[in-house]
Amino acid sequence: MNKSLIATCLSVLFIFVPFLNNSMGINTVNAEKASPSHVKWGRIAMKKTAKKYPSAKIYDYLHVKREQRGNYSIETFKLWLDENNNKFEVVVNISFDTKSEKIKNVSLKRSSNS
Repeated sequence: MNKSLIATCLSVLFIFVPFLNNSMGINTVNAEKASPSHVKWGRIAMKKTAKKYPSAKIYDYLHVKREQRGNYSIETFKLWLDENNNKFEVVVNISFDTKSEKIKNVSLKRSSNS
């Protein structure tokens, strides 16, 4: 009885495995291929923060928002840092020309993490 149950399970498995490989036309997204537009600005925010706080470790970050103001945009990020067990937050605003993506200003504001 155990052998027939195992054989049945294996048969079912071999029948349905090919269908698991997206043969039904289901659209999937590869995270490496589809990256949000703010990823570029997030990297810049992390580099600027690491330069300003070289002995701190960035352990997390969040894309807060993107604002459109006339011909330029502002990307806002919140980064969480740890420096010798002293945890704090840094808010980074990157303003840039929307069309050319030329950076106009990068500001960093540190606040204590409560």
